[in-house]
Order: sequence, then structure tokens, then C-alpha cells
Amino acid sequence: MNTTNSHQLFDRAKEFIPGGVNSPVRAFRAVGGNPIFIKSAKGAYLYDEDGNAYLELINSWGPMVLGHAHEEVEKAVRDALSGSFSFGAPTRREVEMAELITRMVPSVEKVRMVNSGTEATMSAIRLARGYTGREKMIKFEGCYHGHGDSFLIAAGSGAVTMGVPDSPGVTTGVARDTLTAPYNDLDAVRTLAEANRGNIAAIIVEPVAGNMGLVLPKPGFLEGIREICTREGIVLIFDEVMTGFRLAKGGVQERLGVTPDLTTLGKIIGGGMPVGAYGGKREIMEFVSPAGPVYQAGTLSGNPIAMAAGLAMLRHLDTHPETYNRLEAVGNALAEGFRGNLQKLGLNYTINHIGSMFSLFFTEQEVYDFESAKTSDTRLFGKYFQAMLRRGVYLAPSQYESLFLSTALTDEHIDTIIRASYASLEEILVKA
Repeated sequence: MNTTNSHQLFDRAKEFIPGGVNSPVRAFRAVGGNPIFIKSAKGAYLYDEDGNAYLELINSWGPMVLGHAHEEVEKAVRDALSGSFSFGAPTRREVEMAELITRMVPSVEKVRMVNSGTEATMSAIRLARGYTGREKMIKFEGCYHGHGDSFLIAAGSGAVTMGVPDSPGVTTGVARDTLTAPYNDLDAVRTLAEANRGNIAAIIVEPVAGNMGLVLPKPGFLEGIREICTREGIVLIFDEVMTGFRLAKGGVQERLGVTPDLTTLGKIIGGGMPVGAYGGKREIMEFVSPAGPVYQAGTLSGNPIAMAAGLAMLRHLDTHPETYNRLEAVGNALAEGFRGNLQKLGLNYTINHIGSMFSLFFTEQEVYDFESAKTSDTRLFGKYFQAMLRRGVYLAPSQYESLFLSTALTDEHIDTIIRASYASLEEILVKA
């Protein structure tokens, strides 16, 4: 596989961009080698600067739930372009987007648009503090909520992939106000809540975690957090930037039947464009400026092109419920195929799976929190990633990232991916 152009672009990038990339995991440090520079994508395929094609399983880290350059989203963007690119003023599409989100997501009565998932989570925490008059928050080890200072304490995903789960530049004051608990450890949450009674503004959680690899909540975990928050007057925030509109039309909260006070959204609501949002109970959202005292603003929030893409995506999902049946079928087929490969090869590695998200962990241990995820053999994962890449399958370049599937994957694609996985596992085990 020739990747000369990608290598040359990476060398140029390192002269002008820190590490040669604009998001750390893209540097491929966790899997070895140099990053692949992408030129275009369509449906289930990525095409790089050297003309190589890859069946891909990350879909821009989640938003391309219908595959790349879906015709409805592309048409919506093209139609919107003729009206100019940005106004810094209200538009009809913002209203239509807000109406659609509040109808589709069970807990959201009002919503504010922003430009990224990070902006959404930062704003939600500030709002929870302003609403409650409290300062502390609880987050979970291995959950990643963007690169806001408060969230880079025991962070997952890119932070742990790069070996720095606590970032320099985060002040001791911020760290002091961020309490951490192991994911799926309800007793730890109870202990923190009791020890800091009256001081905790929010608990923020990925209801299905995707930033230490895919980790599912144990039965009763989310329900228990909901009970604690209700009893203690704590704002419960579900970070559904990844899972919103992917695992169900109304997100994890609809699928699992647990209702948060605030929800953060991103990825799919932009149809691939940079969009985020936070929303929830009317009485809490009324604290956001200009209705209330909690300030948050953004010049490009509600950008007309981004709103056009997001609306096309959400309208499709809203009017085509069969999309979720197909996503479930694709996820089930791939997870079952990968499990079959492991059985044939006599391996006891772990697969976590729900809907159109799954992770293969190179550990024989059950993975239910950050510590168990870290028992994975990341060196072996790197070999597996490279072996799959050589076979034309593009995975997330980190053990600590979930895979995100799309409806663009056909049954033939699925068979190809399963065969590539078997051959890659066989290759790296023989070489080991």
C-alpha cells in the first residue's frame, strides 16, 4: 500500500501544526506509523491522498450515521450555500432545529445551539453551577467530555491515548472542584455525594461511555445516579454527544428509560458540520442569557450552513425509523462476526457492543470501567490496527475509542470486514 503523499503531507504539517495534527489521536502515535491524509469520502469508504480506498468504521467519530456525503444532507448544504455562509443573526433553521430536537429527545424542553460538543459540555456545567449556586461537579474516570479544564481530570479517549490524562494548564482550583468516581461504581458516587452534601452542582456522565472504548452502564447504575441527583438537588447531565440520535431517535435516555436534567449533543446534529447543543428542563434553561444570568454566547452558533446539514440529518432519522433497525442489524452482524473470529482462533478478548457502537478490547477481562479498559494490550491493538489498514479497513487509531457504524455498510461490506479481522488477528498472533 503506497502512502507516499500522506507521509509527505505529515512532514509538512509538523512544521506548522503541533504534532502535525489538529486533534491528537489523529497522529497515530498509539498505533505506530504515520497518519493517513484523507482526500474524500463517499458512503462507506474513505479515499486518501495516494488513492487508497478504505472501508471505515469511525464515520468522522460518529456523525456520519448514514455514511459519507449522504445525498439528502449534501443537497441541503448546497441549497443553503446560495444564501451566504454566516449572518450572526437569528434564522428560521435555528427555530426548526430547536423544535425538532425538543420533540425527539425526551428530556429537552429548551435548547441552545453551540459549535462543538466541548462547548456544549462546558456550557452545561456553567449553567448547572449558576442554577444551583454550587461549585463542585462529579465526573467519571475515563469519560471524556471535551477539552474544557474541568473535564481533563481522569479523562479518557485522546488524553489517555497520549499518556496525559491530566493536562498541564489545568489549575488546582479547577481540579479541586472536580470530583471523580469510577464508572459503574454507584457506591463511590453515594460516598462523594454524602461527603460534599450541598456543594455539588452537577454529575456529568456518558450514559454509554465511548471514550475508554465502548463501556456499557451496569443495570441500575444510571437509575442510581438519577436517584442521588433528585434527592440531593444535583443537576444530572447526560453527555450524549456521541450517543444522541445514534442509539435511538431520542438517544440513550430513550433507549434505557432514564431522564437527565440537561443533555449535551453534537456529532449527528450537525450532519458532519461543527455543531453542538445543550438543553433540558425549561426552568434550568431559562437561566441562560439573555433569559437569565448565566452568560454564554457564540458568533457562529446556529450557523445557517451547519443548521441546514443538521436539519436534513435529523429529519431523515425522524421520518425513517427503519434506519435504526438497519443500524442494529449492522452492529449485531459485525459484533457476532468478530466474536466468531475470536472463537475460531481460541482467543478470549472482550467485545462490548450496543446498537451501532462496539469495541474489541485486547484483554481477557470484562471491561466495565476505566481501570479494566486499561488492562488491554495496546501494543497488540496497534499491530491489529495496522494489519486491518493494510487490508483496506480503517479503524479508530486507539484502543480507547469506540467504533461508529453507518447504514452505508452493506452485507457484502460486513463480510469483507469480518474476513479482514480474522486474517489480521491470525497474522499478528503468528508474528507474535
